[in-house]
Amino acid sequence: MSVIEKSSLVSLQVDSNVATISLNRPKVRNALNRQLMLDMIAVAEAVSDREDIRAVIFAAEGTDFSVGADLKEVSSMEPTGSLLRARRDAELGRKMLTAIRSIHQPTICALKGVATGGGACIAAACDFRVASQTARIGLGEVKMGMNLMWNAVPLFVELVGLSRAKRLIMSGDLYGSETLEAWGLVDEVCSESDLSTVAEKWARKYGDLPPIAIQMIKRSVNQYALALSEAVMHMDEDQWILAARSDDFKECVTAFVEKRPAKPTGF
Repeated sequence: MSVIEKSSLVSLQVDSNVATISLNRPKVRNALNRQLMLDMIAVAEAVSDREDIRAVIFAAEGTDFSVGADLKEVSSMEPTGSLLRARRDAELGRKMLTAIRSIHQPTICALKGVATGGGACIAAACDFRVASQTARIGLGEVKMGMNLMWNAVPLFVELVGLSRAKRLIMSGDLYGSETLEAWGLVDEVCSESDLSTVAEKWARKYGDLPPIAIQMIKRSVNQYALALSEAVMHMDEDQWILAARSDDFKECVTAFVEKRPAKPTGF
């Protein structure tokens, strides 16, 4: 296995014609800060452009896939900055998911430990998901006083259906991988020791098929399934800006950082 590119936050390895993109912030459970997302966009676009790569695995160093957005970074942002700057900053997560979803080759996400918030969104942006038996996946944004953004809502609705998508997004709870396999979010559950092997099996299965046909099929299916979302989901970033300037958001993020229960008031 040869390392093609490695930053401090994202690594890219290629074995034969399968690329593995790994999150590399294990000390903070792969929390997604701004630089990691920028690195992810660059690596995803580079891999997508390579004809020699036939399939892509998304993985993570450490015990967890990702606990989502780095809330310590979010809590340090200046809340009274310009709306224009806030709008630009709010677009980064969507750009990252779009870069992942737009990868020409089939993509497989290998989930372990906790995958919540933006971590779960990365998984949903991939074509297939395999998970360890002990993996727990969820969308905790509501508990932080904010909406699910990054244009991720349609991804979950398409994967698990309307009612279950509401349960995932509105509860903020973590769900086990076997439950989510029954719901359709996870494609295969395995032991953690077998996770890399199973992810590679999926990658080889689709990577060994005719690449022109596979990539055309992927593009057509995604375009059909998500055509409406491209027209109506532009507003979730504006919703986040509204939520981020609420007292509840400040209270929830502060409570998270201070490791205490939040006391939202509706203001």
